[in-house]
Amino acid sequence: MDKQRVLFLCTGNSCRSQMAEAFLRAYAGPSFEVFSAGLEHKDINPYTIRIMNEIGMDLSSQTSKDVSVYLGKVLFNYLITVCDEAEKNCPTTWPGVNTRLHWSFEDPARFEGPDDQKLAKFREVRDQIQAKIRSWLREQNIPTSA
Repeated sequence: MDKQRVLFLCTGNSCRSQMAEAFLRAYAGPSFEVFSAGLEHKDINPYTIRIMNEIGMDLSSQTSKDVSVYLGKVLFNYLITVCDEAEKNCPTTWPGVNTRLHWSFEDPARFEGPDDQKLAKFREVRDQIQAKIRSWLREQNIPTSA
């Protein structure tokens, strides 16, 4: 069976899309080739790395990528935007995309406050993404490894 390709897209590829990529790869890696990118490439947010490490997910092999790396070069079964800004600004025509989905998650990097509150916001969004990935896999009848 060929793996289905999934691209998670957000504004900077620094938080939400990185988390989604890690969760889908961990839970259903045998079924998918998983990618992420951003409309405006930014480095992975240190809080993202920290809160994913808390649950045993190492993002050290993931890198932040600009959407131009994939646009028109890779065919995807699924294009999933994980923020409203990416949904609004993503090219409406993406050659080779079979299914386009939009999952709206708040940007934890925009949260202002003390360190403990920032971490709490990142954890909240992480948990929402994790739950959405699990729910989507159940809807697709995809077996998970976690």
